[in-house]
Amino acid sequence: MALATKSLKKTNHWLSTPEKQIEVLSDFKSVGIKSFGQKLNETDLLPLKPTGVQVFQINVGKMCNQVCQHCHVDAGPDRKEIMTRETMQQCLDALKDPNITAVDLTGGAPEMNPDFRWFVEELSELGKDIIVRCNLTIILANPKYHDLPAFFKKHKINVVSSLPSFTARRTDAQRGDGVFEKSIKALQMLNAEGYGQEGTGLKLDLVYNPSGAYLPDDQSVLEMEYKRKLKDTYDIVFNDLFAITNLPVSRFLDYLVRTDNYQDYMNELANAYNPMAAAGVMCRSMVSVGWDGYLYDCDFNQMLELKLKNGVPDHVRDFDYEKVKNREIIINQHCFGCTAGAGSSCGGTTTN
Repeated sequence: MALATKSLKKTNHWLSTPEKQIEVLSDFKSVGIKSFGQKLNETDLLPLKPTGVQVFQINVGKMCNQVCQHCHVDAGPDRKEIMTRETMQQCLDALKDPNITAVDLTGGAPEMNPDFRWFVEELSELGKDIIVRCNLTIILANPKYHDLPAFFKKHKINVVSSLPSFTARRTDAQRGDGVFEKSIKALQMLNAEGYGQEGTGLKLDLVYNPSGAYLPDDQSVLEMEYKRKLKDTYDIVFNDLFAITNLPVSRFLDYLVRTDNYQDYMNELANAYNPMAAAGVMCRSMVSVGWDGYLYDCDFNQMLELKLKNGVPDHVRDFDYEKVKNREIIINQHCFGCTAGAGSSCGGTTTN
């Protein structure tokens, strides 16, 4: 993929709006596949309903120090959307519900939100399990971030970080020049604090996603290969590796259309539909909170601005656990990405 330096939004790209993306995705007949709803119906999963709401995934802003080629958020240094402390407080109020046990903080680079540390401290006080999706390079981006590994350790945060390859060439091609070298240094800093080390309880997970228009390889095989290569070459250890499928949203959708891979990729996803993977999709156990407090079924629906509807409160200030738990999940053709093969979620495959 050619490296971008600006977000689709900044360049007024024709796919920068959710409406245009949904227009492309909704025309499933032109690519020769069934609708995702038809597939769910054939496997007795329509309407798709939650099994509970255990996880709040909160996007605290779209600002990021990287411009990754596959980013479904279209994040970057030129994005200014940031969650305010007022909205964070509304999240904290909703999180007093004991049914929600985990909070998954994402962005952009969530650490760039000026209230990030305050928010984490407040979440710690609530006793929730906390996940931070750290892009690694943010730790080295500025001296004010150098102590992030110690901060993460203090609050027993589960750090989840993207590393699309154990080679510099493939990682830099997807995430930008020099990203691999900085990521390795950041991982060594996290290891030095005890992350990924046996017996510390400090969990460090890595995320793999393919560099092109194809499904990820077997997650367990990839994990073994990553562990061997990173240990032997850089003395780095980690806990689990999550293999994630690229969904046709935002920059990856642009890549598919621009390279004439869209039709083939959608057919590959649809042909690999797996009802077991569909039964385990992450939207069945979580709710996604946007930087402005609006509620969605998942991070991908958030980027397509497909808010909760049908009488379910769509803003976190009005959060109602029972109504959210009993909602009907909103679907579209991008959902094939989560149900193909072994499935895909923010925690890796969905068929384990």
